[in-house]
Amino acid sequence: MVQQFAYLEAIISDHGSKPEILARAAQTMTALSKLKPIWKEKNISVKCKVRLLRALVLSIFLYACETWTLTAELQRRIQTLEMRCYRTILGISYLSHISNDQVLTTIQQHIGPYDDLLTIVKERKLRWYGHVRMVLQKQFSRGQWREGGGGEDRGRSGATTSRSGQRKHSRKPRPWRTTATGGGIWSTTHLVGDPTTQPRVKGARRR
Repeated sequence: MVQQFAYLEAIISDHGSKPEILARAAQTMTALSKLKPIWKEKNISVKCKVRLLRALVLSIFLYACETWTLTAELQRRIQTLEMRCYRTILGISYLSHISNDQVLTTIQQHIGPYDDLLTIVKERKLRWYGHVRMVLQKQFSRGQWREGGGGEDRGRSGATTSRSGQRKHSRKPRPWRTTATGGGIWSTTHLVGDPTTQPRVKGARRR
């Protein structure tokens, strides 16, 4: 029996999300090391380096993070990965005896309040949960739900609202219900091809 396989560049495993997160972390560090000339360039501002980090490096790690099941160990690994990235772009070694709080303070001084990597993962998970819940509710309301297909309350076990991973430098956390519903984005989205959700033309008769 196959215990692990790759599907759409994501690892599906019987061991949860750990193999996928470890593989993503390795790919992220590889991409980070390839951009060393940019990180060492003194003519590039820290703010610009952080933008490049998020666009070219951390985007690799965040691929398909909506499906992850986060444990305490995996959350620590995500925070550790983020710190390694920040230390790399700032040129700060672990042998420099500079604490992580000092590194985060330096980053905040250059870019202002921001969401850390773990918070971004949790928010994406909540938004995906809100999207799935909305689709299931519409299927129930139209009577399209088929027996054996599952229930709307089968949410992801990793869609947690814990704020244990948030740091003092982060932005003010948004309510989980607002995050899960996308601030009203999903509630106003229509399913393509459904005549009951299409805008009605003035003067047209309903079939």
